[in-house]
Amino acid sequence: MLRKSGVNCVILDKANFPRQKPCAGWITPEVFKALQISPEEYPKSLTRFSSFQVSLFGFSFRFPTKQYAVRRWEFDTWLLERSDVEIIKHQVDHITRQDDLFIIDGAYSGKVLVGAGGTHCPVQRTFFDRQFSSRKSGLIIAREEEFTYSIVDDRCHLWFFENGFPGYSWYVPKTGGYINVGIGGNSKKLKARGETLKQYWDRLVAKLSESGLVNDHEYNPLGYAYFLRQQSKKADLENVYLAGDALGLATRDMGEGIRPAIMSGLLAAKAIIAREKYTLESIPKFSFPSLLRQRK
Repeated sequence: MLRKSGVNCVILDKANFPRQKPCAGWITPEVFKALQISPEEYPKSLTRFSSFQVSLFGFSFRFPTKQYAVRRWEFDTWLLERSDVEIIKHQVDHITRQDDLFIIDGAYSGKVLVGAGGTHCPVQRTFFDRQFSSRKSGLIIAREEEFTYSIVDDRCHLWFFENGFPGYSWYVPKTGGYINVGIGGNSKKLKARGETLKQYWDRLVAKLSESGLVNDHEYNPLGYAYFLRQQSKKADLENVYLAGDALGLATRDMGEGIRPAIMSGLLAAKAIIAREKYTLESIPKFSFPSLLRQRK
């Protein structure tokens, strides 16, 4: 959006693309709407689900809804290539403000900064650290792995609050013979109980084996963390904006992060271009209402 409006911009990122991104890869129809394309126009592998197989406190049921799944390394690379913006490999360390310019590590400068570096974003750390330092209740810690496997069940399985777990786990089969499995839970509640995420990960692995979904696989999961949407935080300062997980926008009920990230990026671009207020009010705090709408 910035490039199309004639704004001179670059992306600084610490790693090259394509790259692996820990994420279940679940996206809603609203994501395609925000990107102004149809699912059929997305050129990479896309998995379509007409329902979710849900377990809530041990009670299982089928939930009809129209949803999708992508492979994140494909999706992220496609988004970057689609933007046609220069990408520079650089790990940001030190940011200072000099008059109307932001100076990054003495090597790069610009009049506007957008911090989209995830939970540990250097822009957030430099300019917003005080207001985010106290947020603890919404921290979600997760483990996830995506791997090739002979799929025996093409349904998406979701397990919520199983065995008292303060979170949920998933099994997401994907196009091309890939499976994504993972688990994410509230860090504060786990710590208060004296429990670890690994304990529940091991239970998930056992459940996948017992149910016949995944057998004889040597797991090598990746860990990551993100924040659920909490009370309103300031999302911008003078010519500094935060977007996505750098701000903590994942939905409170299902931890959906891709749609809020994309929407916040578009809203930040609009605010920069039109010099208008950057507000997040149009970004939903919950995913479930959207799932219900997609049942129709």
